[in-house]
Amino acid sequence: MPAKKSGIVVFLGPSLSRDKAAHILEADYRPPARRGDIYQAAKCGAEIILLIDGVFFQECSVAHKEVIYALDAGAKVLGASSMGALRASELDVYGMEGVGRIYQAYKSGHLVSDDEVALVFDPFSYEPASEPLVNIRFNLDLAWQKGVISAASRDRLFRCAQSQYFPDRSYERMLTDAAKWVDEEERQRFREFLAKEGRDFKMEDAVQALQRAKEMDGQNRAN
Repeated sequence: MPAKKSGIVVFLGPSLSRDKAAHILEADYRPPARRGDIYQAAKCGAEIILLIDGVFFQECSVAHKEVIYALDAGAKVLGASSMGALRASELDVYGMEGVGRIYQAYKSGHLVSDDEVALVFDPFSYEPASEPLVNIRFNLDLAWQKGVISAASRDRLFRCAQSQYFPDRSYERMLTDAAKWVDEEERQRFREFLAKEGRDFKMEDAVQALQRAKEMDGQNRAN
């Protein structure tokens, strides 16, 4: 008996709440992907697999071969936001589709390390417990572009955040650690910028990827 089609499978954790995701796309939502999860989804006949979140350092992460297996099995595989953006930048030459700003930054070489998207989260609610470096990086860039902070302060603040171990990263810790190199006025302006205009780039990319998966599903149904 052939395997039952699973439709759309989405691996999602701290990048976006499950409730918000479900309002965008009806899918089989699963926890952050571990090694073998994409293989199993493809083996069970998933037509569209969207990798957003996956485990990094605590367990074995998604293998390149299982993504290629899924593509060979006929699934459309998308990646965005976190582990998905990283894997898509490495495997788009094989047919995996990358979505969003973070994917583009990895693809261009602007981002290199897994550490950029790593964070810790509650294992039950998936609520983030630290701030991913990529969000800090892009918000610092945005604040500099808007004249909130100087280029020198942006670089000093970023180095402070980069030097922190990823489970301990936060905007406030970065600002505290930078007290010797960035004056209080600029640090306060950045706090106010975050409160009013700060963006969650991982969440934005996750939303964009869900919308893309919905579009692909519509195309599948039309064919």
